[in-house]
Amino acid sequence: MTDPTPYIHLPGTARDALTLYGDVFGCRVQLHTFAEFDRTDGPPEAIAHGYLADGPVALFAADVAGDEAPLRCEGMMLSLLGTADPATLRGWFSRLSDGGRVVDDLQRRPWGASDGQVVDRYGLRWLIGFEGDDGD
Repeated sequence: MTDPTPYIHLPGTARDALTLYGDVFGCRVQLHTFAEFDRTDGPPEAIAHGYLADGPVALFAADVAGDEAPLRCEGMMLSLLGTADPATLRGWFSRLSDGGRVVDDLQRRPWGASDGQVVDRYGLRWLIGFEGDDGD
């Protein structure tokens, strides 16, 4: 792996978040619990390490333990600009906005490209967009 990969710490929601992202992006989800790693600093079923594999998005996540701080996403976006065809990107935007918050609707911009921003239900902010005509 040569690109930086986000590794997020979540407040007990890593299993649900990675499962959602795996479903949205068509990735395989790999989960390892605290019990599997012989960790006793959190619930045995909590996720000590999880990740997306075999898909278009790379992401690691774990549940926080002890006094670790959970994700608080400010001043950063995960960009999916041009990473798939327009129909797929529109679908990702829709799925990520379910239970989340649309910051800026996915729309055509004056310069001809389309993009939008959404904060998903787990607090990640996504910038999704594409160039050219999507058939609208």
